[in-house]
Amino acid sequence: MEATHHGCSGRHAPYGSSAEPRPAGPSGPGTGAVSLPSLIAAAWPSREVPYGDLLAGTHPRPVGGGGPGYVERDWGDGSHSPLYCPVVERVDDALAAEVDARLLAWARDRGFDDHELDALGKAAFGRLVTLAHPDTDDPDALLVAAQLNAGWWAADDYYADDTALGAVPARLPQRLTLVMSAMDPVPPAGEFTPPLREALHDDLVLRMLGSAVGHLRRHASHAQVQRVCYSTFAMFVSWTAYAAWRETGEHPPAWEYLAARQHDSFYTSMTLIDVVGGYEVPGRLFYDPRVRRAAFQAGTASVIVNDLHSVAKDAADENPVCNLVLLIAADRGCSVEEATEAAVGLHNDLVRDFEAGHRDLAAVPSPELQRFLRGLRAWMGGGFEWHATNPRYREHA
Repeated sequence: MEATHHGCSGRHAPYGSSAEPRPAGPSGPGTGAVSLPSLIAAAWPSREVPYGDLLAGTHPRPVGGGGPGYVERDWGDGSHSPLYCPVVERVDDALAAEVDARLLAWARDRGFDDHELDALGKAAFGRLVTLAHPDTDDPDALLVAAQLNAGWWAADDYYADDTALGAVPARLPQRLTLVMSAMDPVPPAGEFTPPLREALHDDLVLRMLGSAVGHLRRHASHAQVQRVCYSTFAMFVSWTAYAAWRETGEHPPAWEYLAARQHDSFYTSMTLIDVVGGYEVPGRLFYDPRVRRAAFQAGTASVIVNDLHSVAKDAADENPVCNLVLLIAADRGCSVEEATEAAVGLHNDLVRDFEAGHRDLAAVPSPELQRFLRGLRAWMGGGFEWHATNPRYREHA
């Protein structure tokens, strides 16, 4: 199982010293042609970056003051403008190892073979959730997030992304309908229920997500469970668009890809913030347009980080997957390096807009909301750290 987050073909260590900030690059993707030139893959330079150099390239530059704050951080091989993102609030290798151990034991019970367990261990979802949810040290609560993220990635790999694992774009919609039944069980339908029950039992991904939601229910209210389910189902709509684009061989312009990404981003993972933290944001606030805007900005900014770290891998695919950088390059007829700067600029604009929105919402007298907004900020910082130091992305640097 690979750690990539929902591509069109279908989501470690403490940082070091600081230095002076540098300005961010230009912002905003363009629009235009819908074909993805095959020359993009050939144009992407192959770089071998030593692990020590990669870690050195993630050192933050403090920006501003007050609270945990934000920093500008180098990424990849350090040749592009830095990414503006929240600081990492916690790096706890021992806690991450405990969550990963529990995740592997759970996966083994779900039917993972040794090869799949090895891949799951390398994905380091325990590390991701420990970085992204710093307001709890309860390994069982963190395991909820690790299980669901592992299940979402598995669905992406097995159903949407990796043909070697059995992904077939034409079968994606029908498979996702069964995922919905696994996560949100339907009432009995007489003689038609046993075949459904058998199908849910016979598929690894369905067993994973059904079990993960069962664990979620032990930590979450009924409303929180449904929030997670329905954000997942909205995400699936975007997955079917990616499958259609791949099946037809037509890639979308960058603006259309970003529109699909609004509901297919790390926002889905972020719906778990208050569950993992052991509290609940009232629905009237969680779905307030200002809060939803902030959450979507955080989710989209985090998925752009994923795209930036995945460009080389995505460009090398025989059938290039949808990646914001590659689509901007196709739209504008520019180099991958220029498109990368545009994507970095968009990311930084989103984070700064989130920062401004967070300040505006600080006056809302809800401790739960304020904790959730801080959780969104922490998720962005932890998500960056996970991408910047995950061996998967180092291998494709």
